[in-house]
Amino acid sequence: MKTLWMVPVLLGCLSALGVTETTFPEPDQLPALKELPDPFLMRDGHRVATREEWAQRRGEITEMLLHYEYGHPPPAPTSVAVEEETVRDAFDGKAQVHEFVLRMNGKDGFSMHAGVIIPTAGGPKFPVVVAVNPVYGKHGESTALQLIERGYACAGFAYHDVDNDKDDRSVGIYPFYPDCDGGSLVMWAWGAMRVADYLVTRSDIDAAHMAVTGHSRCGKAALLAGALDERFTLVVPHASGAGGSGSFRIQPKGVETLDSITLPMRFHYWFSPHLREFSHKEDRLPFDQHFLKALVAPRGLLNVIGLGDVWANPEGTQQTHLASLPVFEFLGAKDKAALWFRDGGHDEEPRDWTALLDYADFVFFGKPRGEQFNPLPFPDAPKAFSWSAPSR
Repeated sequence: MKTLWMVPVLLGCLSALGVTETTFPEPDQLPALKELPDPFLMRDGHRVATREEWAQRRGEITEMLLHYEYGHPPPAPTSVAVEEETVRDAFDGKAQVHEFVLRMNGKDGFSMHAGVIIPTAGGPKFPVVVAVNPVYGKHGESTALQLIERGYACAGFAYHDVDNDKDDRSVGIYPFYPDCDGGSLVMWAWGAMRVADYLVTRSDIDAAHMAVTGHSRCGKAALLAGALDERFTLVVPHASGAGGSGSFRIQPKGVETLDSITLPMRFHYWFSPHLREFSHKEDRLPFDQHFLKALVAPRGLLNVIGLGDVWANPEGTQQTHLASLPVFEFLGAKDKAALWFRDGGHDEEPRDWTALLDYADFVFFGKPRGEQFNPLPFPDAPKAFSWSAPSR
């Protein structure tokens, strides 16, 4: 067993993220807002005017999203150890696969399976893509090889070790943090952050160039992880829909709604119980998903989705993207947020990973971004907000 680090104090769920408890209004006490809310409007009623005020507003948004939508994650662990590590060659010697168990807070603490695949040529440090998925992901070795051949390491974890996606708080992470109110999405995001904890200790990982991604429900968790943890310098939610890159207010026919995703017989347990309170009251949400995207700024953000994936709300994804751009612009990073739409449905394809790597090369290394990013597939969609970025 190899202990990676230890810290002396176990922080509470809120203080670990730099937020404090606040009293939040009930839905019926909130004003109805037909347009996408203004992320620059602070809790006391005045608008952000400086970067310093945005930092304060960023904390307010984080606190609000965790309260109303996701619940709170556990704190970072006080110690992490690597157990049961195996190392083997892969892809005819092009890479080494490291698989192991991460044990947190001592021998009786929570553990999860994780892994990283490192190229054997190039380096000495490699940019890395962390997936909310086991290290080989749903498409197996082909995806890992695609990353390795582009000079990227890839990492992942068994997110079902953290939360088994069965509305069962007696297993996984929950018995270790019984006072945390987080749903599945924020717990999976917490798992991705623990993989980041491990990766920054490796001498062969370029920790300044670390992306996080995931598909569908894991895409929701990846976007949340990237919003909460600034070590992820590129965030790529894929087909993430409701609770991810989609919109709760902008609901074309056939999309997954707030009501449908939070039904007791469906996925209410992914979220804070408070989110269900906004069913059929979406206009009273004091945020929409562009607030979550705004937390990523000024780091890189790429939204990936198939135009045939109607359930995941492609039009709402475009609208929340456009509503997040003023924040990126305000922070001097307008070119760091992008869309990549393709034909097809709710699948994860090799061309999606090519788009991710092309955009990572742009964000990380300044390589040409190309024209395939940012064409708007819904050019006639009405603008969903009337506010703009504060003048600087």
